Amino acid sequence: MRRFGLIGRPLGHSASAAYFTEKFAREGLSDHAYALYELPSIEALPGLLEQHPDLCGLNVTIPYKREVIRYLNAVSPEARAIGAVNCIRRTPDKGLEGFNTDIIGLREALSELLGLAEPEEALILGTGGASQAVQYALAERGIPFALVSRDAAKGNYTYDNLPCEVVGRSRLIVNASPVGTYPNVDEAPRIPYAYITPEHYLLDLVYNPEVTRFLDYGRQRGAHVLNGRTMFVEQAEASWRIWNGLEER
Repeated sequence: MRRFGLIGRPLGHSASAAYFTEKFAREGLSDHAYALYELPSIEALPGLLEQHPDLCGLNVTIPYKREVIRYLNAVSPEARAIGAVNCIRRTPDKGLEGFNTDIIGLREALSELLGLAEPEEALILGTGGASQAVQYALAERGIPFALVSRDAAKGNYTYDNLPCEVVGRSRLIVNASPVGTYPNVDEAPRIPYAYITPEHYLLDLVYNPEVTRFLDYGRQRGAHVLNGRTMFVEQAEASWRIWNGLEER
């Protein structure tokens, strides 16, 4: 049996197990399985690997994308530059290699959302591991950005001191925080939505629910919106290629 899975906490919102279970059934891979492993802390990872010696690969989600790096034997140059890992490949000698496939999904999602538009400024909501991949993707596109965080030491602004005019002129706003994820579907990042216009583009990395409050508020203001489904699918398929040694070199 070739086993794969997702580590993080909490995992009740995740579609990863359903996605890969359907993929394995569709492709006739009856000897493959994918499970969710909700770890109380990243320190539980070695025990999980010992318990499941047939684990071939893992995805990593909140809150362990940065913490997991210290357990890896090797990290891809791009994941190292981003500072976060969301995909792990287990080698035949039981070593662990880390990659970032979020960036692959983000490139696709940004292209789908923006088309030919070139926003002059962007706002990134959140400063965790997913945010780091967003920062990397925007830097590749040459789009200047500012960070909004609950912690004043981590961002350019906090949600309490975010100027309305910054929201107005930041035509691309990315929610890279988990706010609004199922089951907390009534929550949204605390930004002044009255300054969103039809010239704005809103990307939410959350894909469950399909339309978050963040996107709904933007849509009500006429903004272009996209949820995290494109990113989710692209990063999942990129992980699959890595686990099978088919990644681009």
